[in-house]
Amino acid sequence: MLAIRLTRLGAKKRPVYRVVVTERAGARDGKFVEILGHYDPTTEPATVQIDRDRAEFWMARGAQPSETVRSLLKKTK
Repeated sequence: MLAIRLTRLGAKKRPVYRVVVTERAGARDGKFVEILGHYDPTTEPATVQIDRDRAEFWMARGAQPSETVRSLLKKTK
């Protein structure tokens, strides 16, 4: 089963996240199918960039967004 979730990048105490499509059972920072965007919570306001067309494409094929990604998708409408 596919999931749309965040994977962590960045330095210690300076996180930056990618929004990716991955297997649900895989590791948080493991292999992924596609990068959909990025999220930087350290800027004011937080920077969110997500390719909504690709996210909707994957959700139509059964990918389930995590709660965090779901809230980010609502913010980017």
